[in-house]
Amino acid sequence: MITLHHCPQTRSMRTLWLLNELEVDFQVRVYAFDRSLRVPAYLSLSPAGRVPALEIDGERMFETGAITQYLCDRYSPDRLGRSVGSPDRMAWLVWVHFAETLSQHTAALTQQHVALREDHMRSPIVMKLEAARVAKCFDAIEARLSTPVENRDYLLTSGFSAADISVGQAVYMSRYFVKLDGHPALAAWYERITERVGFQQSLPQGDGIYQKDFYPPWPVV
Repeated sequence: MITLHHCPQTRSMRTLWLLNELEVDFQVRVYAFDRSLRVPAYLSLSPAGRVPALEIDGERMFETGAITQYLCDRYSPDRLGRSVGSPDRMAWLVWVHFAETLSQHTAALTQQHVALREDHMRSPIVMKLEAARVAKCFDAIEARLSTPVENRDYLLTSGFSAADISVGQAVYMSRYFVKLDGHPALAAWYERITERVGFQQSLPQGDGIYQKDFYPPWPVV
């Protein structure tokens, strides 16, 4: 049995979406985004006290990129993954891991807007800087999707993959801080992939981390 340790609206949503698309048997243990991730029992699963953590065949994994690679290599090497001999293997790896580049800037914005509850704790400079970095990541995705290659409906020429899941989930989070305005190819791709049942099943069932639809860089309202 596969057990996913998950907090809604965090990086573990990426793994939940992937598991839904893989159509394998799994169970989910849901945590609040609080100090329950710092107790010894959870730290034995993820030593930095972060989600996701994955239990599979008596082993434990953490880090979304590693989890994505392992699950795809094992269960879907040529549908959601791309095997070593695939012409798209290099691009698949790049975009699976690019998701973390985007996510780290979103995490900084989440800290500023959500975790730091008082205005005097927040930095308008950090907010604006990290929002600009998210926009640069959007530029990179836009450039990829705008490349005049046949069938560029997804990040890979060969079609939908876990690269779209990884980056798509990162964009889902980033949209709370930076709008997709000015990125038409990215917006069309995002709409396309988030219509999938696997994505819809990964959405929070109740309250998530974000209590607003959008957090402007500054001032905090």
